[in-house]
Amino acid sequence: MKRRTLLSAAAALPFAGLACKRLHKFPFGGELLGTSMEMGHFVRDGALPQPESYEPIGVIIVGGGVAGLSTARHFEGVGFHNYLLLELESEVGGTSRSGRNGVSAYPLAAHYVPAPTKELTNLVKLLDEAGVIEGYDSAGEPIFAEQYLVRSPDERIFFHGQWWEGLYLHAGESPEEARQYSAFFKEIDYWTLWRDAKGRKAFTLPRSKGSDDPEVRALDSLSFKAWLDARGFTSERLLWLLDYAVRDDFGSRLETTSAWAGIFYFAARKQGPGEESRPMLTWPEGNGFLIHHMQKVCGDRIRTGHAVTRLEPQPDGTVRIMAWNIRENRPVGFLAQRAVFAGPVQMAGRVIPALQKARGKTFFEAFPATPWLVANLTLRSRPSEHGFPVAWDNVIRQSNGLGYVVATHQSLRDHGPTVWTYYHALAGPDPKADWLKLAAMDWRACAELVVNDLKRAHPDIESQIARLDVMRWGHAMIRPRPGLLWSSELALSREPFLGVHFAHSDLSGLALFEEAQDHGIRAAEEVLDRISLPFAPASERRSGGFPGAASLK
Repeated sequence: MKRRTLLSAAAALPFAGLACKRLHKFPFGGELLGTSMEMGHFVRDGALPQPESYEPIGVIIVGGGVAGLSTARHFEGVGFHNYLLLELESEVGGTSRSGRNGVSAYPLAAHYVPAPTKELTNLVKLLDEAGVIEGYDSAGEPIFAEQYLVRSPDERIFFHGQWWEGLYLHAGESPEEARQYSAFFKEIDYWTLWRDAKGRKAFTLPRSKGSDDPEVRALDSLSFKAWLDARGFTSERLLWLLDYAVRDDFGSRLETTSAWAGIFYFAARKQGPGEESRPMLTWPEGNGFLIHHMQKVCGDRIRTGHAVTRLEPQPDGTVRIMAWNIRENRPVGFLAQRAVFAGPVQMAGRVIPALQKARGKTFFEAFPATPWLVANLTLRSRPSEHGFPVAWDNVIRQSNGLGYVVATHQSLRDHGPTVWTYYHALAGPDPKADWLKLAAMDWRACAELVVNDLKRAHPDIESQIARLDVMRWGHAMIRPRPGLLWSSELALSREPFLGVHFAHSDLSGLALFEEAQDHGIRAAEEVLDRISLPFAPASERRSGGFPGAASLK
């Protein structure tokens, strides 16, 4: 789509002023990052020439995000190496990618994972391999290395001209507001204790291990806002906190979030009633730390700079893959026994024409995705501020943004140069309109949005910025709208289509690391059960064994 078309479309939107008005000139520079819109247009329309030949291969993995890398890592763990992973970008990782400059490493989007319990075996194994776990207690629960647990203070909020501890503002709270706050978390305690007839929890990670009991499924039939209204939750302080939570984790609002997803946010990360949520694990580069580990495991079987334009299942069960080698500016082709598509569901319909024909265009419209703007600000020094000291996560109460995390927080560097990663989910009612708005904004418009927002808490922020880089994510995360999580469309999206298998967090309706990993491993097992190539026996595969990882529990 040409920029003129994008500007025309965005100008019609009520919140598109930054795309069109005359903008301030900043004393610093930066770069506008993100997937090439032109290449996305070619992929969608199949405008690139076809390859002259097709290289035979066991398995092709399309997409190098967490799901695709998890598929590849699982193959490596069972001794299966006849595969290639193709990734459009110059680096793998998807929304877990990271960057680095002379001040610090920093995330380009996803920046933490909740510390898992022993039941989350696949994530525990990955963290153990990556050196994040230093042992296990007598109950078999992992003990996490101190340097990877978010250090205190972890959260603060800016309101009434100063910073306060935590994200819920208790200062000035009325007795009724305190009662509603307590009552809400009693509701969460109920769901934390809840078990179905099979002993399964209502909310757990990954979703595939949770209950599908009718009482649980009923929560997906209404919005989080409707569920709160029915229980008399009217406290503005509480509703702000809950709205912030779903914007932060799902890129949606109370009205556009399934009640199941809203309760999940709080209940799935608690071991028992009355307990705090699980502590967070983080790194200066965010989840890029884990991406780098998985990438090393896969070695040279990853090919970046390859835009997959078509997947064509063949009558004999094989899959023909067409791609464009961006560095060499030429088409390439592969003929695989099986393929794993590890990209968003909407993209699957564009690159697998037979899939779109079989399921219909309306099928793919059932998967709305929220676009995000993420900016990394390199600061010469810290701006002035008042109140509670700087934390890892810093949120401005009266803002449409989600605040910023401090990349140098874990290194105990609370003074001097740093990198802030600022997050803004475009969580309006129409995700497509929001993406048009974001796509129409150049670097200066994005910088103005970020700086003006941060000025609410840091009036002198502009003078401290040495560089501001912006990452635009068109499909940052699937939106768990009411009715999606147990829909026929979501269930069907996980089913193989001829020789193509699917792996992505979209398939859970929740854009979480644990969900992407779960689907990546599931897709790997589906493929290994079907291909006629040598690999480890099923009993060894399903034990989770990984060569050379003797410390894994």
